[in-house]
Amino acid sequence: MCGQAARRMPACSSRAVSPAAKGEARVELKYKRILLKLSGEIFGGKERRGFDYGAINALAAQVRDAWTQKIQIGLVVGGGNIFRGTQSGQPGIDRVAADHMGMLATVINAICMQDALERIGVQTRLMSAIEMRAIAEPYIKRRADRHLEKGRVVIFAAGTGNPYFTTDTAAALRASEIGADVLIKATKVDGVYDKDPQQHADARRFDTLTFNEVLQRDLKVMDATAIAFCKDNGIPILVLNIERPENLVAALAGRPAGTLVH
Repeated sequence: MCGQAARRMPACSSRAVSPAAKGEARVELKYKRILLKLSGEIFGGKERRGFDYGAINALAAQVRDAWTQKIQIGLVVGGGNIFRGTQSGQPGIDRVAADHMGMLATVINAICMQDALERIGVQTRLMSAIEMRAIAEPYIKRRADRHLEKGRVVIFAAGTGNPYFTTDTAAALRASEIGADVLIKATKVDGVYDKDPQQHADARRFDTLTFNEVLQRDLKVMDATAIAFCKDNGIPILVLNIERPENLVAALAGRPAGTLVH
């Protein structure tokens, strides 16, 4: 398992900057290589189901804004707008079969995001934990590193390739493997709360938390496996609201933009 020592610094000379991005101001960055986890529901917009191409294009624009700052970006996408493996509690479907269906849902979202990014001039590569060479490269850690060094956004699909593991755990795994400086979990809320802010008006948002506090309080940041994985590998988690257009670049510059778990 590769930790922080495996991180490579950016090699930016080979990157082609999109015409839309030329002339944009550079900001001083706190992070050089990130793993961005996008939930599937974000692809569905307000309905949280299916595809809202306005929302998808807005997501792609935020990724492009970060990319133009010479950030090395890995993406892990969920599939909850199409299917969730945890829906296997429904009669008539096995958990393993359901999880495989969920993995394929992430591949569909990954293709969608790749198309949205490339249409605005962002160089990408799609890598899948389940081999499907006609549409994606097989995931190979060294090849992923090389793509990142060349300035390509790497989209990791199909989770870990194994049932019983969430895409949160896949994000923690890929962040560890590529030596990411931070794992950014992009959500529809502006951080981590002590209780559901949509149901409790007195919910309190945390600016920072330790990994132990998250686990002890059972706060719904990511699943416990992903939290423990990031803790063991020294990768901080930043939870932010990706639906606010300025948040991602603000977070990369070290400005307040959510809850930091470290």
